[in-house]
Amino acid sequence: MLFNVQGHEAYCYTGGKPFDPSLPTAVFIHGAQNDHSVWVLQTRYFAHHGFGVLAVDLPGHGRSKGEPLATVEAMADWLLAVLDAAGVHKAILIGHSMGSLVALETAFRAPQRCSKLAMVGTAYPMKVSSMLLEAAKNEEQKAIDMVNIWSHSSIAHKPSCPGPGFYVMGGAQRLMQHIARRNPAKVFYIDFSACNAYANGEAAAKAVASPALLVLGKRDMMTTLKASATLSANLPHCQVVQIDHCGHALMAEQPDAVLDALYAFSRVPD
Repeated sequence: MLFNVQGHEAYCYTGGKPFDPSLPTAVFIHGAQNDHSVWVLQTRYFAHHGFGVLAVDLPGHGRSKGEPLATVEAMADWLLAVLDAAGVHKAILIGHSMGSLVALETAFRAPQRCSKLAMVGTAYPMKVSSMLLEAAKNEEQKAIDMVNIWSHSSIAHKPSCPGPGFYVMGGAQRLMQHIARRNPAKVFYIDFSACNAYANGEAAAKAVASPALLVLGKRDMMTTLKASATLSANLPHCQVVQIDHCGHALMAEQPDAVLDALYAFSRVPD
């Protein structure tokens, strides 16, 4: 589904069903150098079980046009413009990694637009090492390799994750390479710089009035359990789900567990 947002085409995946703004809306926001496809299992389930789904491609990612946005704040403003274009007054905001910060900042900027907030693979502050920033700027494939290794708890995954013959680490690597080839901008570097610079997380968390959920991988080396403590301590109405045998790529490594946590949280009436 395409919208015109801030003068550019913005793509939203709707989970295999036509988007219906009269249904409760769940908005899914991907992380750095990713796109809507990281949510494929969760979005399809939501769309076929009573929700309107908008899984966005942020500008410069996937099918959305325009330059990558340089700050989390700018991404939050863009997301609010997407909701306006889709005719959505209020939504459940679900974000992974960088997308979790976008969801948090959106809930802070427009609390009346957020019915619930779910942050997957998250941390605050979300600092990025100077080595990784340098690689993302000057040796993108090296950065892709580094993140791909650090994001997964194991090089081997159960065959049902998410299906026989599916190579979890290879799929993640190809997605990041695909985005790099489609966009000559330094997308990874811009995304990481935005995460690294974001400074409003604690204030935003304290201000969130809606129910909140943190979904965390117990073996996450990118956003560790310890690094999520500021969020869990400051979100007023927060529950935490920790997933075993899982790193930062939660939706790929443990898709069913992530879906179960998000759906159980989302279907409870406000």
